[in-house]
Amino acid sequence: MISETEKIADVKQILGLRANNTLGLVRSIERGFSFEKLEKVRRETGYPLEVLATSVGISPRTLSRRKKDKKLTPNESDRLVTVSRLLSLAVELFEGEKEKAYGWFRSPNRALGNLTPLEMAATETGSREVENLIGRLEHGVFS
Repeated sequence: MISETEKIADVKQILGLRANNTLGLVRSIERGFSFEKLEKVRRETGYPLEVLATSVGISPRTLSRRKKDKKLTPNESDRLVTVSRLLSLAVELFEGEKEKAYGWFRSPNRALGNLTPLEMAATETGSREVENLIGRLEHGVFS
């Protein structure tokens, strides 16, 4: 089982954050991340910006505003942390093979009603289901 400290470390790496603990991460979220954090995840994963933005609750129209303002809202920042955490769990599931993990995260999954984990991650409830699925797969329970 991955510890909270390890989860934060993985999220920090994906997002390029300097927060040292959960409180620091919460404070960064409350201020709202720079648009660059979304771009960093896009570069890391290779996902189209529009697809990634949708998963954190940013519509195509709003995306252009966020890009211009160079800032995400606290809610969008929090969703980006959630997506990043799930991505790091997927990388762990695939034993560090990022390309395979990111491909799995964008592939329809029968256990998720043929939605992709990235699509499911657009809501808190969906995110929990993706996390549960990853946990089941880690333990060899194929659903």
